[in-house]
Amino acid sequence: MPVSAVQTRLSAEEQLHWLALLMVPGLGPRRAIPLLQQYRSVEAIFRASRTELIGAGLPGSVAQTLASGCTFEEAAEQQRRMMTQGAQMIVYTDPLYPDCLKEIYDTPILLFARGRTELLTRTSLGIVGTRRPTTYGVAATERLSAELAASGLVIVSGMARGIDTAAHRAALSAGGDTVAVFGSGVDHIYPAENRRLADDISTRGLLLSEFPMGSPGHPQNFPQRNRIISGLSIGILVVEGAQYSGSAITAQLALEQNREVFAVPGNITSKMSWAPNLLIKQGAKLVQSAEDVLSELTPEVRRTLRTAESSGQATASLEEELIKVLGPNAPLGYQLIHRLKVDESTHIDALMDALPSFSSSEIVSTLFQLQMMGVVREMVGKNYVKVWGDAA
Repeated sequence: MPVSAVQTRLSAEEQLHWLALLMVPGLGPRRAIPLLQQYRSVEAIFRASRTELIGAGLPGSVAQTLASGCTFEEAAEQQRRMMTQGAQMIVYTDPLYPDCLKEIYDTPILLFARGRTELLTRTSLGIVGTRRPTTYGVAATERLSAELAASGLVIVSGMARGIDTAAHRAALSAGGDTVAVFGSGVDHIYPAENRRLADDISTRGLLLSEFPMGSPGHPQNFPQRNRIISGLSIGILVVEGAQYSGSAITAQLALEQNREVFAVPGNITSKMSWAPNLLIKQGAKLVQSAEDVLSELTPEVRRTLRTAESSGQATASLEEELIKVLGPNAPLGYQLIHRLKVDESTHIDALMDALPSFSSSEIVSTLFQLQMMGVVREMVGKNYVKVWGDAA
């Protein structure tokens, strides 16, 4: 018997009941959802007696907590935190609650959200990877995330250091949309250095968590969080990760949830390539460009997405931009781009030695202009890498 739908906007009293249900120790989604199906509303659950709740299959301690209503005090504190932080809640019976998330194991009974909740109705792709990426991994993530976001896919990731952060930033930079799924409360930013990114996503994208407000990022939360990343997505793209990494776990969850699994091949000598390369051996789709992902989507899904620019158009536009921005220094710009690598940094002294016909000031100035264009990135110690592209 399906749970009856409720209005998208809950009253304060309805919110309080849902939060009180969430805060019951030992209840969890696997017990809460059958209760909702049986009693048809969360208010009816709290009106039931301890005996009735035990008869519905609950352990005595859980039934006692529900019948006593002792979690309403915690629920009121959660409600206060939500108001302070501008957070919303999306409950299991809400029309905004994603149908795809109801298909997974341990479906959350409610989600805390900050930002554009309408993104939950859009087609999403998860991008995951290591917290310690190589230069190549970051470049691949930035290119693919930007192209896929520009095509109309919502990029979902976990806000962790490394690949997750690169995926979120690239999606926003491309003018696309992104959802960050937290392993903490949506008011507890982890890692702390991503506070500015979190603020940006809360305005232009969506911050999402099943964990109550104020919850710290306990280590056990992150594997639990991963099932939501894959559950929200039509597929998971793994960029880099070790054999037993979180990205490998997320890919396994995606397979169990009948989602597509994509992987970017990596250097066989790097331990960070173990997860994607193994996934490819096991049948994951090898990804070299956004089209490798888009081509696997159904015609119905593709029709809902904006058409991505062809690689030829992207190259032509970059060439035109180099001439427009660099003017007479365009030839130097071409040579710098040609000499720089995506997966290995080059020190500025090596560039000067390789281009003796240009002065040091010309090289420094042109490198700066290339950075402003987003073609080149400066690393620590005056080292430079080329942002992944087809220009050279």
